[in-house]
Amino acid sequence: MSTISENGIEQVTADEGAQRVDEGALLLDVREDDEWTAGHVPGAQHLPLGRLQAEHGSLPKDQPIVVICRVGGRSERAAVALKSAGYDAANLAGGIRAWAAAGQPVVTDEGGAGTVI
Repeated sequence: MSTISENGIEQVTADEGAQRVDEGALLLDVREDDEWTAGHVPGAQHLPLGRLQAEHGSLPKDQPIVVICRVGGRSERAAVALKSAGYDAANLAGGIRAWAAAGQPVVTDEGGAGTVI
């Protein structure tokens, strides 16, 4: 069940995040390139946190966004930044580690089984 952080950001579980993506939300992965290459969620969009401020304009404002990182810290910061820029953003609590632990898929760019680093 989702909660609200001290920063006012909705925290969703892996299953809630997957459901939101199924319902049309964008899953935004803010991890670094090497983390993404090792394994990411199929269909996620990659925009490392360090580039978010300069490139967030490429994201749709008319679509909810679920932000994911490794364990939830960077994605929380990204969700705060996106909210302040007018986006509907939530944080996936526990990050891709929680996603994988919930049995959700993690793949490489080639479509094979990915790993979480």
